[in-house]
Amino acid sequence: MMGLLGLAGTFIPEEISIILGIAPTPITLILLQIIGGLYLGFAMLNWFTRSALMGGIYNKPVVLGNLMHCVVVFFALLRQLAEHFHFFLAIVTIIYLGYAVWFTKVMRSNPLDN
Repeated sequence: MMGLLGLAGTFIPEEISIILGIAPTPITLILLQIIGGLYLGFAMLNWFTRSALMGGIYNKPVVLGNLMHCVVVFFALLRQLAEHFHFFLAIVTIIYLGYAVWFTKVMRSNPLDN
């Protein structure tokens, strides 16, 4: 998910700004590309640690970074959803809530107990 969002933000920021109803000014386009780069970087980090032990003290920075991202985005989406309900926004909010719960579970678990 992060990789797709990152590629889209990096390579088609003008189209994204039009879809979102934001004027495609130079500052908007560069901010969308920066956000796309952040998502792409996070996707690469997650991809390269996919086979490593996760949970407890193992890869705690990776899990904590993902957890913080998911929690912050969830609350931002929830706030927006409270102001203007939109079905697609509700689905994305539920997805981010699921990821936040899952990363919380991973953070609190011990992979060596399994």
